[in-house]
Amino acid sequence: MKKSSLKNLLKIVSPYKKGFILVTILSAFFVLSTLALPLLFGEAVDSIVGKGLVDFKKITNLFILAGILILVAFVSQRLLNVINNKTTYKIVRDLRKQAFLKVQNLPLSYLDKTSSGETISMIVSDADRVGEGLLLTFEQLFSGILTIISIIIIMLVKEISSTGIPYITILVLLLTPISIFIAQFVSKKSFNNFKARAEVNSKQIAFINEHVTNEKVIKIFSQEQNSLNKFKELNEQNRKISLKAIFFSSTVNPTTRFVYNVIYALICLVGGFLILGGAGLTIGGLFVYLSYANQYTKPFNEISSVMAELQNSLASADRITNLCNMANEQDGQVKVDRLSGQIEFNDVSFSYTPTKKLIQNLSLKVEKGQNVAIVGPTGCGKTTLINLLVKFYSANSGQIFYDKDFIENITKSSLRHNIGMVLQDCYIFTGSVKDNVKLGKPDATDEEVINACKNSYADTFIERLPNGYDTIISENSGLSQGQKQLLSIARIMLLSPPILILDEATSSIDFRTEKRIQEGIAKLSKGKTTFTVAHRLATIVNADTILVMKDGDVVEQGTHLQLLQRNGFYANIYNSQFE
Repeated sequence: MKKSSLKNLLKIVSPYKKGFILVTILSAFFVLSTLALPLLFGEAVDSIVGKGLVDFKKITNLFILAGILILVAFVSQRLLNVINNKTTYKIVRDLRKQAFLKVQNLPLSYLDKTSSGETISMIVSDADRVGEGLLLTFEQLFSGILTIISIIIIMLVKEISSTGIPYITILVLLLTPISIFIAQFVSKKSFNNFKARAEVNSKQIAFINEHVTNEKVIKIFSQEQNSLNKFKELNEQNRKISLKAIFFSSTVNPTTRFVYNVIYALICLVGGFLILGGAGLTIGGLFVYLSYANQYTKPFNEISSVMAELQNSLASADRITNLCNMANEQDGQVKVDRLSGQIEFNDVSFSYTPTKKLIQNLSLKVEKGQNVAIVGPTGCGKTTLINLLVKFYSANSGQIFYDKDFIENITKSSLRHNIGMVLQDCYIFTGSVKDNVKLGKPDATDEEVINACKNSYADTFIERLPNGYDTIISENSGLSQGQKQLLSIARIMLLSPPILILDEATSSIDFRTEKRIQEGIAKLSKGKTTFTVAHRLATIVNADTILVMKDGDVVEQGTHLQLLQRNGFYANIYNSQFE
């Protein structure tokens, strides 16, 4: 067990220490009341000496006291389970919340590099494993340790007082290290295997998520068999590592049981000799030792099982802690209200990896209300430029200014509230049509929502839905890509921000609807700074400025007519679309 892993788990538990302190106290009540019972029953056995020599009064008092102890044990265990479950599931709930919130604040670079399935696995599966480990740890581990220590003390005191020399206690203590050695050996082996299994599980969940989501693409390219083969490989990895982890954890129980049975038999043998030899040990006393021997062995089995589960929990705690310890997306301190739309790039350079250069020394000034189009071949840096504009990524060098404010000084929330973005790939969240449109403005009135949908021409298909604006929709509810895009445009219409970014905003819409939307966008963008990323150059011929990008650089800049007259790179791209 690694110290760092245990430290991570304790850090997770520390805010809930009051609940676990109460669990510990109740566990002590349960253990001590349970261990007192064999002493009472031993005295009861010794009170039955022979025919006509039964102390009924003493036996009655002992059984009344035993009944009280049983009630205390029952109530303590009941309360212990309730509080432990409640505290543990609070931890799981808050752990998931903390991990989910962390994902919201991580830089986009993390989300780009990590599969969504792996992140989902950490938030859901790993949090569950942490909870399961904690549940068993505080329910069985502490009570098991306390039981072992208490039994040794009671046996030692009782045996010394009755026989003078603690033969049976010494015998038990001599055989105990064997059980401890087995538990430690298996714990070390289990930890790495359970950690590896958690990682394989994450990969498998990521693979399933990716392939189920893109099943249409797999079928189109007839890749069902290849997909199945890859899944079989991951499944086989999972099987092998799971077998190793389960093998080592499952060997503890039978091995320790064998040791405990040997201990039980030896106590019977030694106890019999002590009674026959007149060493002061009574039949009731032997009954007590045998009862304790039976109770003494049980915690070792429980602790062994808990240790195996704890290894799994520690591995999951490591993964969640590593996620939560990642650096948040950098944010500024300046909160802007409403930007005018003036933007300036000053010698900006950026690349996703140091070895592959992209945007180099870009300088650009965009005035308020300008309509700027960005064109160029795939991979030239158009989307990267947009990522820098909305602060998804920060420039490696150079500066970007909004109304004379350095972008790194502006809070990301206030900046993005001033920017309306319509992407080529639109996402619909599960909820009503109305809630989807109100995504950026939850307090919008129904009238505002309806007007935004009319301006984006989304109302034509919304009114045909079963419940209109109250129809529940989702990403897989049967809406076409064009309809999703209309809703995405309606979201921006509702916000009416000073800066618009349109990344192929009408790519999935038919020609007739596109013309109507272009009219709506023209109304929306009036007086606003607009960036339009376009592949179909016919859609941006009226732009105030066209930035022509190639290999991360702006190679040409001007109006549509100016660029055609130059007969350069832009003219070649434009003319090629009509060949």
